[in-house]
Amino acid sequence: MFFPNLFQRLISIAFFPLTIIYCIIVAYKRLNANPIDFGLPIISIGNLVVGGSGKTPITIELAKDKQNAFIILRGFGRASKGLYVVSNQGKILVDVEISGDEAMLLAQNLPNASVIVSENRIEAILKAKEMGAKIVFLDDGYSHHNIKKFDILIRPKDEPTNLFCLPSGGYRETKMMYSFVPVVLRDGEDFKRIIKFKKDGLELKELPSNVILLTAISKPQRLLEFLPKNITMKSFADHHSFTREEINELLLKNNDTYFIVTQKDMVKLAVFNLTNLILMDLTIAMIKKIDLPQ
Repeated sequence: MFFPNLFQRLISIAFFPLTIIYCIIVAYKRLNANPIDFGLPIISIGNLVVGGSGKTPITIELAKDKQNAFIILRGFGRASKGLYVVSNQGKILVDVEISGDEAMLLAQNLPNASVIVSENRIEAILKAKEMGAKIVFLDDGYSHHNIKKFDILIRPKDEPTNLFCLPSGGYRETKMMYSFVPVVLRDGEDFKRIIKFKKDGLELKELPSNVILLTAISKPQRLLEFLPKNITMKSFADHHSFTREEINELLLKNNDTYFIVTQKDMVKLAVFNLTNLILMDLTIAMIKKIDLPQ
C-alpha cells in the first residue's frame, strides 16, 4: 500500500475502480456535512495516511498544559463498546481492557486532563461539556466532518510512493487535502521525536546487548531507526492484547533477554509484572509554533 514493488503496483491498479467509488463516497460525505458547533474549541489531530503517524504523542504534547482539557478517541482494540470515561482530571477510572491501549497511554501521561472513549464522537463531546470541558482534543478525528473543529494533520517523514487512496493505496483522502487544513506538522521538520530508554523508571545510558524489540503497533519498522542495527523484532498486529501464553512462550525461547517495548505496549504488559522490560520512552519536541483556537 505504501512502497509497492512492480507486482504490488499491478494489484493496486486492479483495485483502482474501487478507489474511485471510495473517493466519491468520501467527497459526498464531506460536501454534505453540516458541522455542529459545540461552543468550545475542538482540536482534531489526524493523518491522511493509514496507520500510525504519532498522533498520540502529539496530542499529549499539545494538551499537557491545558486546563479542563478532554481527550476523545474511539479506543481501538478495547474489549468494551460504548462510552467510557477513562480518566477524570488524571484519576484513572477503568482498566486497559475497557479503555484500550492508546486511551490508557493518554490517561497516564495527562494527569491534568480527562480521557473519554466512544465510537460516537458527538456523544463524547456532549459528555465532555457536561463534565466541564474548556477544550477538546479529538485523537484521529480528521474524517469527522460533521463536527466544527480545528484540524491538524501529521505528515510522515517518508511519504508513500503509492499516491492512491484506499483500497488501492494507503491514503484515507487525496493528498491535496494537506492544502486545506489550518496546520500540517511534518515529522522531522515541524516536530522531532526524542527517544530515551528506561528500566524501572531510570534512564539507561546504553542498551544491553541481549535485547529484542517486542511491539504491537502499526508500522513497527519505524522504530528501527532508534535501535541497534540487526535487532530482532517480534511484532504483533496493532492494538494486540498480549496473552499469558504468548508471554510465557517468549520468555521460554528468549531466556536472559531484555524486551524493548513502547509506551503503548507497556500499558498492556504491566499486568504480567515482567522484570526484563526496557521502555522506549517517546516524547515530542515541537519546532513549529501552533496557535490553537481559544
